[in-house]
Amino acid sequence: MQRLPGLDLLRAIAIVWVMLFHSYIVGGLGDSFSFLERNGWMGVDLFFVLSGYLIGSQLLKPLSQGRPLAFGRFYMRRSFRVLPAYLVVLAVYFTLPWAREAEGIQPLWQFLTYTVNFLIDYRHNQAFSHVWSLCVEEHFYLLFPFLAWWLVRHPSVGKFVGLCVALTIGGMWLRGYLWHHMDGRFVEVIYYPTYNRIDGLLAGVVLASIQAYRPAWWQRLQDKAGLLLLGGLAAVGFSLVIFQDRAGLLATVLGYPLLSWGLALVVVAGTSPSCWLGRWRVPGAGWVALVSYSLYLSHKIVFHLVQAALAEHPQIQGLAAFTVYAVVTLAGGALLYYTVERPFLRMRDRMQKRPHEVAPTVFAPKSAGA
Repeated sequence: MQRLPGLDLLRAIAIVWVMLFHSYIVGGLGDSFSFLERNGWMGVDLFFVLSGYLIGSQLLKPLSQGRPLAFGRFYMRRSFRVLPAYLVVLAVYFTLPWAREAEGIQPLWQFLTYTVNFLIDYRHNQAFSHVWSLCVEEHFYLLFPFLAWWLVRHPSVGKFVGLCVALTIGGMWLRGYLWHHMDGRFVEVIYYPTYNRIDGLLAGVVLASIQAYRPAWWQRLQDKAGLLLLGGLAAVGFSLVIFQDRAGLLATVLGYPLLSWGLALVVVAGTSPSCWLGRWRVPGAGWVALVSYSLYLSHKIVFHLVQAALAEHPQIQGLAAFTVYAVVTLAGGALLYYTVERPFLRMRDRMQKRPHEVAPTVFAPKSAGA
C-alpha cells in the first residue's frame, strides 16, 4: 500500500504520544506537559485504528475484487514484520535484567504466546508490560483473515453491520459487567484484555470495508474530510473529558468506542488529499513512522538506561535532560530498526519475489459482491 503523508503523521503522533505517556517511569515531563503525559495512552488507540484500517485494506481489497485470500502470504509477511525485532528486545529483557525499567516481569512463555495481556500481575511485574498492545494486535492478525473470509463467502451488508453493532454493544456490556467485579484491578481486568480493546481495530476495519466495497461512499467521505476531521477532534475532545476519571464506569463503558470512532474520522482525513491533514508532509514524521515499531519495543529500556546515566550528572535537568532522552530514544529505535527490523523486511521482500516460491494457501470467496 502506498504510504500516505497524513497516515505517517498520525503514526508518528501516536508513537510520540505513547512515549510521552511512558515518561512517568523516569519521573514524567513536569507540570507544564502533564496533559500530554497523562493522556498519552490514547496513542495506542490511534495505533489500533490505523492497524485496523491498513490490515483491513490489505485483506479486503483483493477479496472485493474476487481474488483469493492468501493466508500463507499474509502470515509470513506479518511474522517477518513483527517477530525479529520483538525477539531481540525480548532477549534483552530476559538476559540483561539490569536493563529493565522495572524489576518484576512475567514468565517468558507468556511473551512467546502473546498471552501477557490476559495473565499479567501488573502490581508486581511491570517490565515490558507495554507489550500488551502487541498481544492485541497479534490476536487481530490471527483471527481477522478468517473472519474476513467467512463474511465474504456469503456477503451481506446486514450481516456485517449486525456483527459490528454486536461487537460494539457487547464490548460495552462486558466492560460494564467486569467493572463491577474488577476488585481494583483495572489494568488487568479492563484495560489489557483483547476482548475489551477491539473498538479501535473494529473502527479501522469498517473504514477499510467502506473503501473496498463501497468506493462511492468512500469518495464522499474523502470529499467531506475537513468536516469529518472537526467531528473526529470533537469526539476525541469529549472522550478526553470522560477519561478524566479513566477507571470510572462511564469511561469504561462509553469512552473506548467514542474515542475509537473519533480517531477513525481523523484517519479518514489523514487519507484524503482534499484535507490539509492528508497533504501535510511534516519533516521527520515519515521517518518516525517508519521506525515506530522499533521505538515502541525499545523505548522503556532506553528510558531506564538514560535515567541511570543522568543520575551521575545531576546538573543536567529540564530541557537538557528532555533532549538527551529524546535523542537517545530515537537513536535506540533507529539502531533496532536498521540492524534488525529492516534487514528482515528486505529478506521477506526478496523471498516473495523468487520465481520458484511455493504458492501460498488460498481460499477463494464464493462471491465478490458486498
